[in-house]
Amino acid sequence: MDVLLVFGTRPEAIKMAPVYRALREGPLRPIVAVTAQHREMLDQVLELFQIPVAYDLNIMREGQSLTQVTGLVLGGLAQVLEEVRPRLVLVHGDTTTTFAASLAAFYQQIPVGHVEAGLRSHDPYNPYPEEMNRRLTGSLAALHFCPTPLARENLCRESVAPDRIYVTGNTVIDALLSIVEEDYQFQDPTLRSLDFAGRRVLVATAHRRENWGGPLRDIMLALKDLADRFPDVEVVFPVHRNPQVREPAQAILGGAPRVHLIPPLPYGEFANLLARCHLVLTDSGGLQEEAPALGKPVLVLREKTERPEGVAAGTVRLAGTRRETVLQEAERLLVDSEEYGRMARAVNPYGDGMAAARIHQALLHYFGLGERPLDFRPGEEG
Repeated sequence: MDVLLVFGTRPEAIKMAPVYRALREGPLRPIVAVTAQHREMLDQVLELFQIPVAYDLNIMREGQSLTQVTGLVLGGLAQVLEEVRPRLVLVHGDTTTTFAASLAAFYQQIPVGHVEAGLRSHDPYNPYPEEMNRRLTGSLAALHFCPTPLARENLCRESVAPDRIYVTGNTVIDALLSIVEEDYQFQDPTLRSLDFAGRRVLVATAHRRENWGGPLRDIMLALKDLADRFPDVEVVFPVHRNPQVREPAQAILGGAPRVHLIPPLPYGEFANLLARCHLVLTDSGGLQEEAPALGKPVLVLREKTERPEGVAAGTVRLAGTRRETVLQEAERLLVDSEEYGRMARAVNPYGDGMAAARIHQALLHYFGLGERPLDFRPGEEG
C-alpha cells in the first residue's frame, strides 16, 4: 500500500523526515515527491536525513509568485498521482505546496492526510498565506494529525469528524531530538568562534511576508539595540536569502558590534545552535515548537500566532514587531533571571519525540491494520 509524501520546503522536509522513517518500518510503502518550492535548503535536509526522492518537480523559479507555485504544483503532481495511484497522500503544515498537493489529490479522489493539522490564527492574512493554506487543506483532508489538543478542538469547531482526528504531538520534536549532539562541532566559522559558555548568544530569525518593510526594520533595530546595551550578548542572525530580508539586514545590522549575519544554516548546524543559545527571537512558526523542547525561551516577533499553546504554557511570548516592545521583552529576560527560568523550565506543549510513531499507528488504524493510537497529552510520558 503506497503512501505518497509530498513536500517542498525545508521546514516540511524536517517535519516529514521522521514520518518517512517510521513508515519504512511497517507494511505501508512511503514514496517521496518533492516540489522544491525551496531548492538548496530542501536538498540539505534530504541529504541529512537520507530521504530518497522518487519524484522531483523542481518548480523553483526566480521571483516566483504564489499563483505560479500553485499552478506548477497542481500540474506536476497530476502526472505523479496518475502514475503512482497511492492509497493516500500525506502533506504537511501550511505551505502553498501543501494546499496545491491536497487539491491535486482531491481532483483524483485520493484521500489526503494532513500532518500538523488544526493550527489557526483566525486571521486569513496573518500569517499570509499560511493561515488560508491550512484552512483549505483541512477542508480537503480525510485524516488530520494534530500536534496538540487545542488543534483538535479547532477542527471539531469546524465540524471535522472526531474519528478522523488524531492528536500526535509535532514531528519536529522527533527530528530535533534525533539531530542534537552534546559534543557537536560546528562547521560554520562564526559559530566555531563563539564563546557559548561565557557569553549569552541570542538567535534571531525573521522572514515572514507580513513583516516585510517597516516591521522588519523595527525588529532589526531592536536587535542592534540589544547588542549595544548588553556587552555580554552576541546576536546570531541567519539571514534569509530573499532580498526583502537580506537588504535591510545588511543596511541596519551589517558591521554592528557583536551582531553576526550569517547565511542560512544547514539543519544540523541550526539545531545544535539552538541547543547552545540563551534566547530565541523569531517570526518562525516551527521555532516556537523546537526551541522550548531544548529549554530555550522564545520571543515571537509577530502580532498573532497560530500556536497559542506555547503562550498558554509559558514557553513563548508574543513580542510583536515594534522596536520598543521587542527591546522591552528581550531586556526583561536578560535582566530578570527568575522570569527567564520560568520560561526555560515550562513544559513544552508540542511533543515528546513520539509523534511519527503515532502517525504510523494512526495510518495502520485507518487501513484496518491496527488499533487506534492513544492521543498525545502534553506533560505525560509518550
